[in-house]
Amino acid sequence: MQSVYVDAEGSLWVLDPASPRMQGVQEGGAKLVKLDPETGEVIWKHVFNAEVVLPKSYLNDVRIDTRRGFAYITDSGVGGIVVVDLNTGEAYRTLSDHLSTQHEMTALVLNGQPYLRNGQIPKINSDGIALTGDGETLYYQALNGRTLYSVPTQVLRNRKISAQQRQKQVRVVGRTGGADGILLDSEGNLYLTALETNAIHRLTPDHQLEAVVQDDASIQWPDTLAQGPDGSIYFTTSRIHQTPRPPAPYGIYRIVRQR
Repeated sequence: MQSVYVDAEGSLWVLDPASPRMQGVQEGGAKLVKLDPETGEVIWKHVFNAEVVLPKSYLNDVRIDTRRGFAYITDSGVGGIVVVDLNTGEAYRTLSDHLSTQHEMTALVLNGQPYLRNGQIPKINSDGIALTGDGETLYYQALNGRTLYSVPTQVLRNRKISAQQRQKQVRVVGRTGGADGILLDSEGNLYLTALETNAIHRLTPDHQLEAVVQDDASIQWPDTLAQGPDGSIYFTTSRIHQTPRPPAPYGIYRIVRQR
């Protein structure tokens, strides 16, 4: 299980990439599941076929548009946005060959050291994802990259247009630094887990990037973000760069909303 997400109607979605340690997808294992959070009952399930989830895919994060009935999923393995029509069960790939979903061949600098795996820069593609409240715009960023992109969801849902037409609608939002999770709050602020500065950053609607909280000791690899009903922002620290023996426990933190 890679990602869990609660949609606007309170349903719980679970994303299973079926690729242990990102070493390859197990046949018939990659799936998106909708659960009743009260009972744990499976309400809906989609198992991805080999045309959508490729052998080196890694489904990473998901956002749900409950109004139109669509899911948008980042593929960190080969890069791309997987779109699922929840009304028909049809799934397909978009932006797979576009630079916006690909890594930038740059090493993240964590605590003053380049983050490498076996001496190599990890090639982790489109990762963090966020959807505006009206469902009209999708934001996303590669883990090994410092550029935030956006695309109108209309062009992702429209299968009649060409890949080139779709790619022309991608926009550069700005240079944000290395980030894993991203979140749009109810006021239009975009929060990013700032891996390289051990912080949570906020991009305001007028495109001002600011640090909300920073702590070198406790905020190590800030990962997933969520907003509570009172407006508070929650985030986890997974300490991925310190595995298999992190020096401190994983954490869940709350940023209290300022009245």
